[in-house]
Amino acid sequence: MAKLTLPCDVETIRALKVGDFLELEGRIVTGRDSAHHWLLEHHQADVAPLLAGSVIYHCGPVVKRHEDGHYSFVAAGPTTSAREEPYQADVIGRYGLRGVIGKGGMGAKTLKGLQEHGAVYLHAVGGTAQVLAQAVVEVEQVFMLKEFGVPEALWVIRVSGFPVVVTMDSHGGSLHAEVEKASRQKLEQMLGLAS
Repeated sequence: MAKLTLPCDVETIRALKVGDFLELEGRIVTGRDSAHHWLLEHHQADVAPLLAGSVIYHCGPVVKRHEDGHYSFVAAGPTTSAREEPYQADVIGRYGLRGVIGKGGMGAKTLKGLQEHGAVYLHAVGGTAQVLAQAVVEVEQVFMLKEFGVPEALWVIRVSGFPVVVTMDSHGGSLHAEVEKASRQKLEQMLGLAS
């Protein structure tokens, strides 16, 4: 499995194709609905350098706060990405993201944004939240914890050996679109046989 060290440059991302299996190393930032709204409300100068060249992870983690004030991730599974479809391409463009991690894929607007800005969609396996949490080696900082709560806050984390697969690339390839098309064709065949 190839390693992708974050942050990275656009050339590294353009070399990736649908179906590539990767292990992520480096800094990523979690963000769900509240985070995406907040990032688009105004340019968030404190977070911008942490997102540039990195990826945003659609994740509502379970986090433990230790006596010394440090945090660690107990569970870090992906959440469904489709609900960020209206915002994702704009967040990618505004903050120079090189990718998105989530589950279930995204739509045409995000796919176009990936092509325009040189980014990829990385699928993480659902149901593996505790295993994925083991790949989180450090919680560096957190933004909007008080305002949004633990699941919706922006957690800046370092990962090592975080497994993902490229399912949407910067060349217009989308495994999710291929599966949807094949499923639709199969359904039409089945319905045609049934009638």
